[in-house]
Amino acid sequence: MSTQTSVLICAGLFNSGPEHWQSLWHARHPEYQRLEQEDWETPRLSDWVRTLADAIRKIDGPLLLAGHSSACATVAHYAAQHGDGGGRVVAAFLVGPSDTEGPNYPVGPTGFAPMPLQKLPFQSVVVTSTDDPYVTLERAKLFASSWGSRLITLENAGHINAASGYGPWRQGLEWLEELRRTA
Repeated sequence: MSTQTSVLICAGLFNSGPEHWQSLWHARHPEYQRLEQEDWETPRLSDWVRTLADAIRKIDGPLLLAGHSSACATVAHYAAQHGDGGGRVVAAFLVGPSDTEGPNYPVGPTGFAPMPLQKLPFQSVVVTSTDDPYVTLERAKLFASSWGSRLITLENAGHINAASGYGPWRQGLEWLEELRRTA
């Protein structure tokens, strides 16, 4: 008998507001869990990775991480330090990965750069946009290639958040559930 893969939603800076797809998916799917970070505005990477590692240890069975923005960097740093968490993490759905070394990365977070470019030890999908203000298409392609991720590129989707029209984002949920089934 196989165990259902759990989903852990990992928000980026400012914790994805109520109209963000991560918040809407969590409300629609109470079986998804949501990572709560202590500092959403001026985080230290070491704190975010520790909080993620603690959450992963507490969840039984296989786990899919659903990250957005700076949470994508957190997942990459977690994998560089902890691998797949002893087989717990089986997949990651990484949307709008902010370039922690880019000129538009917000002031406040510390320790997120440089972005790890090692192959992730689990299956992954990176979703990016042709006009994301926080990552160039070239850098997003580099992240996906380095991480061994399937890359999905959306045309003119901004940062793939509520501000760019991605509230419920049904297509994204379908991609996440497809990854969840195949992980």
